[in-house]
Amino acid sequence: MKEMLDIKKRKRTAKPKFIRQDIHKKKRLAKTWRKPRGCDSKKRLRMQNRVIVSRGYGVPVKVKGMTRSGMKIIRVSSLGEIDSLKPDKHAAVVSAKIGFKKKKHILQSLIKNKITILNIKDPQEYVRKREDLMKSRKEKRLEKDKKEIEKKEVKEKKSIEDSLDEKDKKKIEKKEIDKLLTKRT
Repeated sequence: MKEMLDIKKRKRTAKPKFIRQDIHKKKRLAKTWRKPRGCDSKKRLRMQNRVIVSRGYGVPVKVKGMTRSGMKIIRVSSLGEIDSLKPDKHAAVVSAKIGFKKKKHILQSLIKNKITILNIKDPQEYVRKREDLMKSRKEKRLEKDKKEIEKKEVKEKKSIEDSLDEKDKKKIEKKEIDKLLTKRT
């Protein structure tokens, strides 16, 4: 197995970056590999030392999909999948499609079972930061709701005042003036 991993390492260092033909000419094209199909394509004809994807650049099948240390990479998206993992043979990648609540439980059980997590450097720090972020979002949402309630109350007061007749408005103004005059004396 160690020899296979060494072969994989050598092949990875020798492997060129396979990019699409004429990628430098158009900005919108992705830098992913596309097979050249043009009849006059120099890349398809492998002229002028242009590389094309072929079998010789691949790694041995036995070590394909393994880490540098020889652990098999397993994507975890539920708690049930963790039971079958072994800490010395498997490394976990937590699925990005699951929500934070479920991810939190998965990370805690992975730490408890001492399984290496590849896509999160410090899981405990990650959980703490996400919880702080969730709390701040909740506080902002509550503040926003309070402001909306206050705006509705102000609108209701204005609508009540608008619905009053002119006589009623004059009475209310007179009462307010009387209050001010009584306060002065």
